[in-house]
Amino acid sequence: MRKIFVDTTLRDGHQSLIATRMKTEDMLPALEAFDRMNFYSMEVWGGATFDVAVRYLNEDPWERLKKIREGLKSTKIQMLLRGQNLVGYRHYPDDVVELFIKKVAEYGLDIIRIFDALNDERNLEKPIEFSKKYGLHVQGAISYTVSPVHTVGYFVDFAEKLVEMGIDSICIKDMAGLLTPKKAYQLVRALKERFGLPVEVHSHCTLGFAPQAYLAAFEAGADLIDTAISPFSMGTSQPPFESMYYSLRESDPEIGEFDKEALKFLVEHLTKVRAKYAEYDVAMKFPDSRIIFSQVPGGMYSNLIKQLKEQRLEHLLDKVLEEIPRVQKDFGYPPLVTPTSQIVGVQAILNVVYGRYERVTAETKNYVKGLYGRPPAPMDPDLVKKILGDEKPIDCRPADLLEPEVEKARRELGVLAERDEDLLIAVILGEVGKRFLRKKYEEKIGVDFSYLESIAPFTDDMPVYPI
Repeated sequence: MRKIFVDTTLRDGHQSLIATRMKTEDMLPALEAFDRMNFYSMEVWGGATFDVAVRYLNEDPWERLKKIREGLKSTKIQMLLRGQNLVGYRHYPDDVVELFIKKVAEYGLDIIRIFDALNDERNLEKPIEFSKKYGLHVQGAISYTVSPVHTVGYFVDFAEKLVEMGIDSICIKDMAGLLTPKKAYQLVRALKERFGLPVEVHSHCTLGFAPQAYLAAFEAGADLIDTAISPFSMGTSQPPFESMYYSLRESDPEIGEFDKEALKFLVEHLTKVRAKYAEYDVAMKFPDSRIIFSQVPGGMYSNLIKQLKEQRLEHLLDKVLEEIPRVQKDFGYPPLVTPTSQIVGVQAILNVVYGRYERVTAETKNYVKGLYGRPPAPMDPDLVKKILGDEKPIDCRPADLLEPEVEKARRELGVLAERDEDLLIAVILGEVGKRFLRKKYEEKIGVDFSYLESIAPFTDDMPVYPI
C-alpha cells in the first residue's frame, strides 16, 4: 500500500492560519490519533515554531520536539530548515549549523526539509552535508515563485545542484500558493524524468490553486503531497487531507487506508483548538486574488495582518500588498519565504508609510549587500548605491565571512549554556532567547542572571536606518 500524505497540521497548518500560536499542550492529546492515520510522515517542527515557542508561548521548542517524538511512535517526523538560517533570521556560522542538526538528529527526527529563500545553493552546502553526516533523510526544497526568471528550466537546473550535493528527495515548496495545475504537471514531470528521485509537492490554498495543482502533480508522477487535517486546512494553509485522500484514491486504490475513528477525534479536537486562538486567526473565507500579484505566502499573510493591526495600520493593507511585488522586483525577484518574506514585507510597509526607500531596515541593507545570498536576478545598481552608499556587495558564500560562535557563546552565557539546546536558543534567537533562558533558570534555581544584560553578542533587533 502506498503512503503519499505528509501532514502539516502541527507546523505549517497553524503557522499559516493562527500565526503559529498552537501550544504544545494542544498538540499532545492528538498525537495518539495522528499516529493511527497512516501518514507517510508528519511535519511537526521548524519554520516559525522554534521562534514563536520562545518569543510568545514561553515554551522550550526542544521539549516540544521531544514530546512529539515520544507520542508519534510509528510515524516518521520531519522539520523545515531554512538552510544556513536554520530556524532564525540571519545566517549562522557552520559550527552552529552542525550543532543544531546534530541535536535534531539526537531527538529522533527522521526527515529534514532544507530550503534557501533565494535558491542559492551555496547556502545549502553545509546544512545538507551535516544532515547526511548525522543520518537524516535530506529533502532538498525548491522555493517556488513566479517571475520572469523563474522558469521550469531554472528550477530543474537548481534541483540538479541539490542532487549533486546528495539529497534523497525533492520538494517543490510553493509557499504562496502560486503553483497552477499546468506548471505543477510540467515541473513534476521534468524533475521525475531528469532525476528519478521522490518528488513531494507543498502548496497553500491562498489562491485556490492548490487542490487542482496536487491532482495535476499526482498525474505527473509526484510521490508525496502535503495536506492538513480539515480544521487547519484551506485559506492560507494546505488542502484538506480528507478531500485530497478521496480524490487521489479514486485514481490509485493502492493508497493506504486511514483510521476513521482517529480522524473523527482529530477533527473534533482541532476544531476546538482553532477556536481557542480566534484572536490570531487569519479567518480567510475565500481565495484572495490580490495574492496573485503580491505573492504573499500563507505564514507571512497571517503575521502581516497581525503586525498591521498591532501598529494600527490595517487600513494600509491594500497598499502594502501592492508595494510588496514592487520591492520584490527591486530586490531581484527573491521568492517570498522566511527570511526574505520578512525583509520584503517590512520594507514594503516602510515604503508605504515613509516613502520608497526613505527608510530601510538593517536586514534590507544586509540583503542588498549579499549577506543573505545571491538574488535570482541582478538588482538595479542605482538602488544598490542608494542603500549601500560606497559599500560593495559581497561575492562569496555569506557564511564564509562568519566567525565560529559556539564556544564563544558557551563562555559568555555560562550556566545558561550548559545544555547545547539552551545555547542554540540563545544563539539563534539572540536577546529574545537569552531573556527566555534567564527567566527559566531564575525560576528553576533561584539565581539572578541580570549581569547577562550587558552581554549581547547576538541580536535579533531590526533597527530602521534613514537614508
